[in-house]
This record gives sequence, C-alpha cells and structure tokens, in this order.
Amino acid sequence: MEVTQRVLEILRITGALLEGHFILSSGLHSTNYVQCAKVFEYPEYGEEIGELIAKKVLDAGVKVDVVVGPALGGVIVAYEVSRKLKSRAIFTEREDNIMKLRRGFEIHEKENVLVVEDVVTTGKSTLEVVEVVESSGGQIVGFASVINRSGMENPFENLNEKFKGKPYFYLVKFDFPTYKPEDCPLCKSGIPAVKPGSRKMNAK
Repeated sequence: MEVTQRVLEILRITGALLEGHFILSSGLHSTNYVQCAKVFEYPEYGEEIGELIAKKVLDAGVKVDVVVGPALGGVIVAYEVSRKLKSRAIFTEREDNIMKLRRGFEIHEKENVLVVEDVVTTGKSTLEVVEVVESSGGQIVGFASVINRSGMENPFENLNEKFKGKPYFYLVKFDFPTYKPEDCPLCKSGIPAVKPGSRKMNAK
C-alpha cells in the first residue's frame, strides 16, 4: 500500500481525523484537526509511523545523531523515528513560556539534529526548537512531521534563508482551510471553538 494511503488509513482507524471548529496551536482557526495523539495511543501504529518517516530520512542519505521533538506533540514521534534511525531521542519543553532543554538532555557541538513534529502548520514550534539546537552547537540537517498542513512543500525554506536545501520529510499533506480569528466564518456563525491541542493559550 502506498505510504499516503496507509497513513490515512491509520488516521481513520484511530479516530485522529476530526471535523468541527478548532483553534490550532498557531492561533489560527480551522474546520479540521488531526489529533496525532490518538495514533500513538496504539503502539503498533506509532511504531509504523516512526518507521515510515525514518525510511524517508534514510533513503535521502541524511545522517542523524539526535532526533529532537517539542513537547508534547513531538515527544513520541521523535522517539519512534530515532529508534529506526538508531540515534538518540530527546525533547524540548517550555519553561516560563520559553522552549528549552531540561531533564539533563544535551546536544553536543556539531551533532547532526533532525527536528520532528507531529503536525506542522506555521512551523513556529519547530523554529523554537531550532533556536535551542543552534544555541547548543548542534547542526540542523532536516525537519520531519507526520502531517504537513502548512500549504507549502517545505515551509521552513520560506521561513528562513538558512534552511534552503534542508529537507523536510512528511507522510501526509492536508490543505485544510485556516482562518485568523477575526476572519473566521465559524466564529461569525456563532459556532463554539474548541482547543484540542496541548499548548495553553487564550482563544479570541
């Protein structure tokens, strides 16, 4: 079975594809949400997802020493990808709303780092992880996620010139519509919004 179809099948089986009125971690509103945590509720599917991403990385010949994911969404997927790459797996987390390494995690000078997320929309969380990696002396060799809903093939190249040529590996691309809160037709229709993600924020 083709990779995209297999991942879509897993998302449907686990109930990870949702429809409604959602506030994304980026602050944007959408009619659709992918709750990847539902996939990792089932270890066999989590392992398969990690293997599919790792295969893309290996096929591209990218050498990875450390896989880093932001808490909470990137923790398990980063771990599963690192298992298949036979690399270290660590995660960043926010303390006083600042992304950082804790729990004794370290990135050593010039280590090759792959940043892995569950879903990429604006790339904001990933860029926060990049700052942590680079401040520790690590070298970004690429990005990966289960879902790409950025609307671009490689959003990181558009976010910063220094990422030109850095690969972005993903399994499924969704072009769900997103809206700024002030432009959201669902808000204007009075449909209540829910925040299904993990990042704490105030809805507008």
